[in-house]
Amino acid sequence: MNTRENLELREREILSPFAALSCNAKRERFDEKCPLRTEFQRDRDKIIHSKAFRRLKHKTQVFISPEDDHFRTRLTHTLEVAQIARTIARALALNEDLTEAIALGHDLGHTPFGHSGEEVLNQLMPSGFHHSTHSLRVVETLERGGLNLTAEVRDGIALHSGEARANTLEGKIVSLADRIAYINHDIDDAIRAGVLTEVDIPREFYEVLGRSHGARINNMIMAIVRESDGKNLIAMEPQTRDAMLNLRKFMFENVYKNPKVDGRKENYTGMLTDLYNYYLTNPSEIPERLSVDVHRDVCDYLASMTDLYATDLHGKLFG
Repeated sequence: MNTRENLELREREILSPFAALSCNAKRERFDEKCPLRTEFQRDRDKIIHSKAFRRLKHKTQVFISPEDDHFRTRLTHTLEVAQIARTIARALALNEDLTEAIALGHDLGHTPFGHSGEEVLNQLMPSGFHHSTHSLRVVETLERGGLNLTAEVRDGIALHSGEARANTLEGKIVSLADRIAYINHDIDDAIRAGVLTEVDIPREFYEVLGRSHGARINNMIMAIVRESDGKNLIAMEPQTRDAMLNLRKFMFENVYKNPKVDGRKENYTGMLTDLYNYYLTNPSEIPERLSVDVHRDVCDYLASMTDLYATDLHGKLFG
């Protein structure tokens, strides 16, 4: 029995009956199994070594081109989601490796300039654009001809955002961990940027969720563990869930739509619009075309760009 088989046996002995087992993982194409790593561990490693993952370090989370070194990027957001999700999975005896792989891959399809860039591509693409479905396209098609990830990881990536939910409990964990991470770290960044102060946050959120960044995250995690332990579901205790959703609404109204945050958005969305229209009429200049749909190829190219690359390219093309 090799190391991987020992790990698979350990999963069957230790994990919850509701956990996804790596020995049952399926891939679309045959891929020789590793003697050391489980299938979900291999998926995690494939994602970490991908070019799309490395590009996340230069993609906006909320604040575009911040001057302070401590603002979150899409990469640091991803790492925070993975940490939160792994903590929950471990506490519930679910598959931590699957959870981590989904978390690390969930935002690979994000555009430059954060959700502002996503809105532009959604308006320009005839079929629309959403980062979760594009993240799936990245791992299935665009990254090295497809990473051939397991069905469980691809499902969790595609369904981490929106109304639909992943088919595994591990995928459902990532969806909640994503919200926990961005709500809390965006408060931290908004205070750093002078968009919010501590006193702006309604007292009701402090009373339920906690006053500090760490306390809020801990209380949300504990509320999920208490509500989900021993059950075939992932949920948060109602009082904490309602407070989290209301805090998210508060953030949309006071941070994400705040003129101090959105003030420069038109500059960057204008850049993406210019680039989209340019490559639509000059598709031969796209470095690599993988479809017969020019809109699809333009969207693939633009969505892959970092903030810096898109800005520099716009400068070269338009002066």
